[in-house]
Amino acid sequence: MLRAAIIGLGRVGLPLSLFLEDCGIQVVGIDNNLELLESLKKGKMPFLESGCQDLLTNSKIKLSENISSVREVDYIIITVGTPLVPHIETDLSAIRDVLKNLVPFLKKDQSIILRSTVGPGTTLYLKNYIELHSNLVVGKDIALAFCPERLAENHALDELKRLPQIIGSNDEYSKEKCTEFFKKFRVELLYTSYNGAELVKLFNNASRYVHFSIANHFAVIADQFEENIFDIIKMCNYQYPREKIANPGFTAGTCLRKDFGFINEHSSSPDLLLSAWKVNEYMPYHLVKNLKKHTVLNRKNIAVLGYTFKADTDDTRDSLVPKLIRYIERELPSKITICDPFLQDDKIGEYENMSLEASLDGAQIVFLANNHSCFRGEDVVKKAMPGVWFVDLWNCTGKDKLVFKT
Repeated sequence: MLRAAIIGLGRVGLPLSLFLEDCGIQVVGIDNNLELLESLKKGKMPFLESGCQDLLTNSKIKLSENISSVREVDYIIITVGTPLVPHIETDLSAIRDVLKNLVPFLKKDQSIILRSTVGPGTTLYLKNYIELHSNLVVGKDIALAFCPERLAENHALDELKRLPQIIGSNDEYSKEKCTEFFKKFRVELLYTSYNGAELVKLFNNASRYVHFSIANHFAVIADQFEENIFDIIKMCNYQYPREKIANPGFTAGTCLRKDFGFINEHSSSPDLLLSAWKVNEYMPYHLVKNLKKHTVLNRKNIAVLGYTFKADTDDTRDSLVPKLIRYIERELPSKITICDPFLQDDKIGEYENMSLEASLDGAQIVFLANNHSCFRGEDVVKKAMPGVWFVDLWNCTGKDKLVFKT
C-alpha cells in the first residue's frame, strides 16, 4: 500500500487527503494548527467542500502536528499557502519553513510533490535547498515534481477524478515515481518541466483573471457613456459564434487575486496582467462612485449582501467585499449591516452577520456584493422596503441594471 503525507490541511490539502484515502492510499495529515487538528479528530470539516464531510466521518487518516511523521511515508505532498506580499512579491516563507523542518527527516527513495500554487522557479528552489541541506540528490536519491491542483472550490472531489494531472519534473526518476503515484487517480497524465507545470497553473488562473477584467473594464466604459452594460453584453453574445463576453463581477479570491503577481513579479514594466489587476481592484470603488450619481450614502442605512469571494462558498480569503465596505465607510453612513448565510460566524469583522431579513430591515441602500444562489431572483428586492437603492454588479436580481431604485 502506498503511503503519503500531506503537509498543510487547508482547502487544497484536506480534500486531497480524503480523496487519497478513498483511493486506497494510507495517509498522514500534517498541520501546525492544533485547533484544526482537534476539529478534524472530532470528524468536523472546517470549511464547506462537497462530499468531504462524509469521507471525514469515516476517515482513518493519521493526524499530526509533527513533521517527523514523514519518515513513515513514500510520498510527501506540500500544500501550504503561498501568498503574494505587498509590492507584488512572492512570499516563500511558508514553503521555506516546511523545508527547514522537513529536510532532516527525508530519506532515500521518497518522493516530494509540490502542489501549492507557486511562481516560476519555486520547484527549482526546493531542489537546490534539499541538495544544499542534505546528502540527497534529486533525480537519484529522491524524487521531486511540481504537480498543480487546478480545482474549483466546492468541486474538489469530483474534479480530482476528472481533470488531467500535470506532472512537472526535470528528471526521469522523478517522472516515473510521480507517475506511479498519480496512476491511482485514474486520470490522464501530462508531462512537462518544473517551470512548465508552474506556468500551466498560473496561466489557467491568469487567463480567467484577464477574461473577467475585460468585462469589468467594459462595465466602466459603458457607464462613462451612460449605457447599460448588461444590455450591451447580451447583444454582443446573442447568437454570436465567437468568444463570449463574461458578465461583470468582483474578480478576486485566493488564487485569482494573487496568481497574476507570480508572473508579473518577473516583469520590469506594466503589462496586461498588471492592468487586469488594476481594473478588477477598481470595481469596489466604481460601485460606490456610480451610486453617488444617484443618491448620497452619508447618514444612510446600508446593507451589504455577501462577504465571501465566490458564490455558495464560505471562503473569505482575498474577497473584495471588505474593500467595498471600506469605501462605503468613507461616506459615513449611519449604519452598515452584513448578511452572508454561508458564514457560520456571528461577527464579520466589527459587524454582526445578520439574517437577510434583519439586514434589509430599515436599509435604504443595498449592495449585492456576492452572487450567492440565495440572493438571485427577485425575492431580495421584494423583501426590501419601497424606495431602496440597489447596486447589483452581478445582476443577481435579473433587473439588468447596475443601479436601480425599488
